[in-house]
Amino acid sequence: MNLTVDNITFGYDSSRNVLEHLSFVYESPEVLCILGSNGMGKSTLLQCIIGAFQTSAGSITVDGKAVGEYKAREFAQKIAYIPQSHTPSFAYKVIDIVTMGRTSRIGYLANPSDDDVAFAHEQLAYLGVDHLSEKPYTDISGGERQLVMIASALTQEPELMILDEPTAHLDFGNAYRFVELVEKLRDRNMGVLMTTHFPDHALMLGSKTAVLSGGRIIAEGPASDVITDESMRELYGIEVHVERFGGRLICIPGPLQ
Repeated sequence: MNLTVDNITFGYDSSRNVLEHLSFVYESPEVLCILGSNGMGKSTLLQCIIGAFQTSAGSITVDGKAVGEYKAREFAQKIAYIPQSHTPSFAYKVIDIVTMGRTSRIGYLANPSDDDVAFAHEQLAYLGVDHLSEKPYTDISGGERQLVMIASALTQEPELMILDEPTAHLDFGNAYRFVELVEKLRDRNMGVLMTTHFPDHALMLGSKTAVLSGGRIIAEGPASDVITDESMRELYGIEVHVERFGGRLICIPGPLQ
């Protein structure tokens, strides 16, 4: 799948553009990490990609077709989007939440078949959380909800999963496990586009990385090329050293002792 963001501009009002002349090209099933500090427009960019926000200039296409020209079901078979957090309104069972992801495949008014429910269980098991299937979605933790939402997205069978700062509400251990999960998704031939505050995640994945600053993509390429002392210092406004430790690159903030 090809996602092309071509010279887009977007602002919430006429006084300031959040994104301006922003362009990049993504090819599934690679992993693309978009780095940026707070307020740089990472979430806004994702909302533009999924068609929730209308850009004032430029174009966004998926496989050569403008995002706005897709019907909802058709687009859901291409791209699944998971926001930073999700606050449940109703105490649906986890298995019901995950099975809802099949809507794009079976239709809005159709009832899921036994095969659809079994497929939903398979996605929960793949993520190691099938034991939650009968629990109310309102009763599980934030980290568990994140995995349930990913399971629901997997039932869509999309070509690309878009994740908005997926580790923002996870503890250290679960953040590390999430990076391992992205590797599993990549091995499954699933495309992943994710925003993150943490350059170490991109370095761990060895993924393609883009740096968003000033409303534009200012650097793009392999993580080891893009994430440097200079680029991270400029992006985050602190002293940063990218060092090799234990066979991999890591970011060390502050002066070296």
